[in-house]
Amino acid sequence: MYQQYKEGWIEVITGCMFAGKTEELIRRINVLQFAKKKIVVFKPSIDNRYSVDKVVSHAGTSIESYAIKDSAEILKLCEDAEVIAIDEIQFFDEGIVDICNYLADQGKRVMCAGLDMDFRGEPFSIMPRLVTQAEFVTKLTAVCTKCGAPATRTQRIINGKPANYKDPVILVGASESYEARCRHCHCVPGKKTIGEKS
Repeated sequence: MYQQYKEGWIEVITGCMFAGKTEELIRRINVLQFAKKKIVVFKPSIDNRYSVDKVVSHAGTSIESYAIKDSAEILKLCEDAEVIAIDEIQFFDEGIVDICNYLADQGKRVMCAGLDMDFRGEPFSIMPRLVTQAEFVTKLTAVCTKCGAPATRTQRIINGKPANYKDPVILVGASESYEARCRHCHCVPGKKTIGEKS
């Protein structure tokens, strides 16, 4: 698939929660490790759900990583790397897109995984820029917890009810939970739709 390309590109694995994005990222890393590639893995330090210093999928597979706060730290830690893998990339600052492009321009393979939409069903942070500038994009789906259809959205639940549109996009240390939902079962109270009167 990639042989016709000169070394250096960006590939993005995206979709809703529970679609297997991190699992796919780890799978690709493992394949490249067999090929003896020099790989450095990063994740945002805000993501400490399963581990502080490992990228961990919902299925339980894991791989060692650097947990960093600022995207600029990547450049200091990946000089000798041939492959840079970044999980939960939507949580990084705006500079992450320029860094991914810079690394790809230097001949490195940059693999990123992250949510394409927030709980409101709207583009998440830097993801639209990243997806449009990547050479390869893989969009994964989950299974809707309500009807079993292909799920493309993430439903945030707080105290047993769907989160309101005005709730913060990122909740650190909150006791919320999430479900995968299809477009028809995804519910965001307070979100205006076409035809709805103000």
